[in-house]
Amino acid sequence: MIVFDLECSNGHIFEGWFDSLESFEEQNADGFVNCPYCSDSSIRKVVSPVAVKKSYPETRKTDLPIDYQRLAREIVDYIQKNSENVGSKFAAEALKMHYGVTEKRNIRGSATSEEEKTLKDEGIEFFKIPVPAADDDKTN
Repeated sequence: MIVFDLECSNGHIFEGWFDSLESFEEQNADGFVNCPYCSDSSIRKVVSPVAVKKSYPETRKTDLPIDYQRLAREIVDYIQKNSENVGSKFAAEALKMHYGVTEKRNIRGSATSEEEKTLKDEGIEFFKIPVPAADDDKTN
């Protein structure tokens, strides 16, 4: 069995289970695949996250200890390289993007509790990651 994430022409996303890719394509071409929400039969596959398990013959990678400090540094580095720091203007920028005033992009910054509440009330998803100060920011 193989599972595909599917989308109808009305934008509904759902899951479909098939014997193979060929089985999905055949059933879809014959109009047998329908949206469970609106019964639309114009269906396409969408990209879905995939997990692949690899085996390591001599030493399994899962047996090795996890270097949590290194992992945390890599996450912080990734966030810093792939987002724009808008500082204390985070909530304002998120609202502008949400309402189409500015183009959507990856941002990071800070927000007050009240600003976070406003973002949640407006339906804007965000998450908080504690980021340590850079070494050059430290003072003795």
